[in-house]
Amino acid sequence: MNHKYIYLNGQLVSEDEAKLSVTDLAIQRGYGIFDFLKIIKGKPIFIEDYFDRFYNSANEMNLEIDLERKELHAAVNSLLAKNNIPNSSIKLILTGGYSEDGYQIAKPNLAIIQSPFEYDQASFYKGLNLVSHNYQRQFPAIKTIDYLQAIRLQSLLSLKESDDLLYHNNGKIRECPRANIFIVKDNEVITPSTAVLRGITRSKILGIKLNGITIKERNLYLKNLIEADEAFVTSSTKNVLPVLSLDGKPIGDGKPGKITSALSEKLLEMISNH
Repeated sequence: MNHKYIYLNGQLVSEDEAKLSVTDLAIQRGYGIFDFLKIIKGKPIFIEDYFDRFYNSANEMNLEIDLERKELHAAVNSLLAKNNIPNSSIKLILTGGYSEDGYQIAKPNLAIIQSPFEYDQASFYKGLNLVSHNYQRQFPAIKTIDYLQAIRLQSLLSLKESDDLLYHNNGKIRECPRANIFIVKDNEVITPSTAVLRGITRSKILGIKLNGITIKERNLYLKNLIEADEAFVTSSTKNVLPVLSLDGKPIGDGKPGKITSALSEKLLEMISNH
C-alpha cells in the first residue's frame, strides 16, 4: 500500500499529511494518553475493554473525548475500511490540545493510527531476558504517552544484551514498560497487585481456569522472581511471552515453562474465538 490513512479530529487524512501544531501539549509538555489494540482478520480484539480504559484514562487526565462510544467505534471502522489492512494494530491517541500558554489544557486532538501487525508465534520460544530498574511510573493506572524512562534506557539494554526493563520500587516488582509480569511458583500464578497498569491481556489471564492452578494478584519482590519456577509477561502485542532471565540469572531452568505454555494456548484460543 502506497498511502496509509490516519483518523485525525473527524477526518481521514493521508499519513504524510497528518499534522499537529507544535503548540500541542503533547509536544510542549508530553501531556496525553493513548491505547493500543490488535486487529485480526479485520476484527478488533477485545475493543470494548480497550475503550473502557481509554475513556477512563481520559477522565483521570481531565481530557474530554469529543466522541461518544458508538462514534468512536464508527471512527475506527471507517479507518479500517479505508486502509484495508486485515492484520494490524490500532493506536488511539488523545493529546492535551493547542495550549495558548503551553500549560493549560485546551481542546484535545484525537488521532487514530493503524499499522500492519502480525503476531510471531516463534517469539514465544525465544522468550525475554530482563534487566531490573528501580523506577515507579507517575500515574501507573493511566496509559499516558510518557515513556521517557524506557526510551532513555534503551542504550542500557543494548549494553546488557537484554530485551526489556523490569521496573521495581525498592525491590517491589511493578511491570515492564509495555507489559505486565507474572511469576509461577508451586502451581500458583501471581502478578503484582498495586501501582501497575491493569493490562487488558493481564485481565484475560486472571480469568483463565486451569486445573490445579491458582491465578491471583499480590505483592511480589525481585527475590520472588529469581526463585520462581517460571515467569512470563503479557501485553497486546506479546500475548504471553516467557521470561528466561533477570539481570543475567536464569528463571527456573531458563526455558519456557509448562504452565506458561498452557496459559499461552488458552489466551490464543480466547483471541481466536473472540
